[in-house]
Amino acid sequence: MKKLFLPILALFCFSVNAQVQKEIFESFKLQERRDVSYYFPVDYTEDKKYPLILVLDADYLFDLVVANAKFYSKHNRMPEAVVVGVHQSKNDLRWEDCDFEQTTGLPTEKGKLFYEFLGTELIPYLETNYKIAPFKMFIGYDITANFGNYFLFKDKSLFNSYLTISPVLATEMESRVPSRLLDLDQEIFYNVVLEKEKTEDRQRMLQMDNAIKSISKENIHYFFDQYDEPDHISIAAYGVSKAFDNVFKLFRPISPKEYKEQILKSEEPVFKYLEEKYSRIEDLLGFEKQVELNDIMAIYAGCVKKEDYESLKELSQVCKKFYPETMMGFYFEGEYLELLGEPKKAKKAFEKAYQMEEIDFLTKDLAIEKLDALKADFGF
Repeated sequence: MKKLFLPILALFCFSVNAQVQKEIFESFKLQERRDVSYYFPVDYTEDKKYPLILVLDADYLFDLVVANAKFYSKHNRMPEAVVVGVHQSKNDLRWEDCDFEQTTGLPTEKGKLFYEFLGTELIPYLETNYKIAPFKMFIGYDITANFGNYFLFKDKSLFNSYLTISPVLATEMESRVPSRLLDLDQEIFYNVVLEKEKTEDRQRMLQMDNAIKSISKENIHYFFDQYDEPDHISIAAYGVSKAFDNVFKLFRPISPKEYKEQILKSEEPVFKYLEEKYSRIEDLLGFEKQVELNDIMAIYAGCVKKEDYESLKELSQVCKKFYPETMMGFYFEGEYLELLGEPKKAKKAFEKAYQMEEIDFLTKDLAIEKLDALKADFGF
């Protein structure tokens, strides 16, 4: 094992700051050297964890996925992610890697080795050497899309999310996938993107769609997106962005519509919405997300609108944790104490807020106004 491991290390010595790097991975399982590309966020740091996105057909899908991941994370619509792409166009490797036995629908001998290469060599290497979060996503196209389904049949799926773009289905896969999703207790996002033009597998895909749609389980998140205009080639570009929208919807900042329809209309305390949102993100992605300023302001507005003073108190604690240098924590605490009828304690909180950094609409002038009002009302 030592003789095999050393070449892998030598081939993988590169700077994470390089962002995109293509390397040769010497696989013990395949007894081959494989071209693999990696993308790391430009500000990659050991202080946080990153979801992993595995992309097959990397010769044309990798750049597409990386571009979308950079754009979405830049606008806070998904977390920054590490993307690994396996190149398969040379010598038509994609069909060797992902082919299946026509009678059983199971991977060929080469397919089994490729499965082991991904699951026991490539991904474990990244998990060992980089800050990879538990959340992993698989992306494939036609024959490589079908290959991802085999990872569903382990006791625990290696991937939390699948994007299958116009898949070429293996034998009986239209019934096997729904059956397996029905049995899984793990939280799974399963995305299918399909063009409307006729393909050999179209009817079987629609059959699988109907079967999965009949599954009513909270842990299975199924998305079937079908498009009129794209053909079998252009459908790939539609698929990646749509899947990111579906899978990472929870990660986005609270929208005005979300605020009106889910926060203001809820009978629950306002803070509970924020608490559950970020707890769900942590459970799903495996790391704590910095609470967005946008979300804090949405919850603050909800507290004021609904006169939910206890939620305001909880919100002040969150601000102290995530924005400790700013006025928010003590300013919101001061408002809570003022509304609670504790003017002396409120005065101290506003005085502390005044000494800290301004943020958003919270300014030192606003803190002074609060202090002057307390002085006028209570004489101190």
